[in-house]
Amino acid sequence: MILVTGAAGQLGVDVIRELVKRNIKHVGTDIVDMDITDAESVNTCVQLHKPQSVIHCAAYTGVDKAEDEPDICYKVNAKGTENIAQACRNIDAEMIYISTDYVFDGESSNQYETNDVKNPLSVYGKSKLAGEEAVIRHIDKYYIVRTSWVFGAHGNNFVKTMLKISQDREELNVVGDQVGSPTYTLDLAKLLCDMAMSGKYGTYHVTNEGFCSWAEFAEEIMRLTESCCKINSIPSEQYITRAIRPKNSRLSKKSLDREGFTRLQIWESALRIYIRKLTKRSNIYDGICRNINEDAYPKEESFDSVMDKINS
Repeated sequence: MILVTGAAGQLGVDVIRELVKRNIKHVGTDIVDMDITDAESVNTCVQLHKPQSVIHCAAYTGVDKAEDEPDICYKVNAKGTENIAQACRNIDAEMIYISTDYVFDGESSNQYETNDVKNPLSVYGKSKLAGEEAVIRHIDKYYIVRTSWVFGAHGNNFVKTMLKISQDREELNVVGDQVGSPTYTLDLAKLLCDMAMSGKYGTYHVTNEGFCSWAEFAEEIMRLTESCCKINSIPSEQYITRAIRPKNSRLSKKSLDREGFTRLQIWESALRIYIRKLTKRSNIYDGICRNINEDAYPKEESFDSVMDKINS
């Protein structure tokens, strides 16, 4: 049996749906069921259900807001994660912890390997790294999964923001010197379920394949929706935020390859699928994506062709 924290969140909802599809016994919890910052609440819930594995999706994700309320951010991302890890240790359960590219400073010119030096620049990144350290400190049977630029059907994300504001704007300024990989929650959820109870413990980087800047990400959203909104690529210095973001968030997937896990599809294909599903579910975006080109990307691509795109 698998217990999922943050089950009402952007990733948690898709993890639950994937478990249902696979007919895997599970229970989803959110703050009303289990307050992860309360050790007693966590122990009571974990002891009640006695899961074989916990997929820990619950997190404080307000990157800029965290700069103003670091105590709350650490309480959730660090102490909350430690509470989960200790409860897993008490019943000898496995744990999958969702971490972030923000544990790196982005100063490297290479793709980040899982064991590269961590140097988070923001309160959020530091709190997630503290969560990683708590997991490693308390249990042996763990999976630390670092991901980035997540988008899904539930909750707010960059894609939804671009779709909304582009309807009333002729052009938008978007940062073009921060490079990483968008990650579709449906794809990530499938791999998390593959990992659960696989016995292949360790630290992994999991995103959709390929790299882009935020500006390129926005341009692809506009292209797929046939929007007339122009995207202007600007340097980070012209878009000041409370938290400093890493400029290089390219994560190496060698860890997945070593353990025989299948990499996720390229981000462009994932985005096309996501936008099509999103527009079918909600009339908020009605009319802006009616002519998505279904043949914009092939349904399947060989690993070699994907790698050619990544390295080009």
